[in-house]
Amino acid sequence: MLSVKNLYVAYGDNTIIENLSLTIPKGKITALIGPNGCGKSTLLKTLARINKPKSGEVLLDTTPLHEFATKSLAQRLSMLPQTHTSPEGITVRKLVEYGRAPYASHWGKLTDNDHAMVSRAMVSTGVSELQETPVDALSGGQRQRAWISMIVAQDTEVIMLDEPTTYLDLSHQIELMKMMQTMHQQGKTVIVVLHDLNQACRYCDHLVVLKDGKLVLDGDPSEVFTQALLQDVFDLDAIVIKDPISGTPMCVPK
Repeated sequence: MLSVKNLYVAYGDNTIIENLSLTIPKGKITALIGPNGCGKSTLLKTLARINKPKSGEVLLDTTPLHEFATKSLAQRLSMLPQTHTSPEGITVRKLVEYGRAPYASHWGKLTDNDHAMVSRAMVSTGVSELQETPVDALSGGQRQRAWISMIVAQDTEVIMLDEPTTYLDLSHQIELMKMMQTMHQQGKTVIVVLHDLNQACRYCDHLVVLKDGKLVLDGDPSEVFTQALLQDVFDLDAIVIKDPISGTPMCVPK
């Protein structure tokens, strides 16, 4: 599905990603984890063609990402960044309708199918009752659901989320994780940047561990998430036990 080969990404003279090769498994939820400043968000933006590599390449299937027309790529990849702004006064429904922009005609007119997709997306994320509410008037959790609804309406095979739980309380974080799993059950490939290691292990199928812009390990949480990894990558003295509910690994600091 998505892969990178010998990838280097830099901001000016500052190299962030260094000689990274990686394949994102199709149809799974992949979490990018690592200490602050390790290149997680930079890698995600590069996978979404927001950042241009210094060298190396990003492939979607077997085609380099830079060869896709913008509209064509937007029908296959979608991304929710860390911070997002909407036009003042825009309603939830209008925001979600932006997700259908890659499919709209040159005149920007939405079809009956587009409107149906928008309505289904709002139902799936629980914002239907808020559709006429201005986005600016929403709480943090409601606003995040509205933006995710826009991504759902875009209906791409690959969905990228950059630190989507930031500023959300715990109940809304869990709600968002469950939405992510619903996307996965619908056959989507989800790539998410997370800071909460236990959430990454519990809700994701695949971990990509970065440190100093380099790939340390990737694989199933049960294989990757170890006491040695926590010490080496996160400088964290902790034990790894089995989550009593999900059976996935979880860390407990000493």
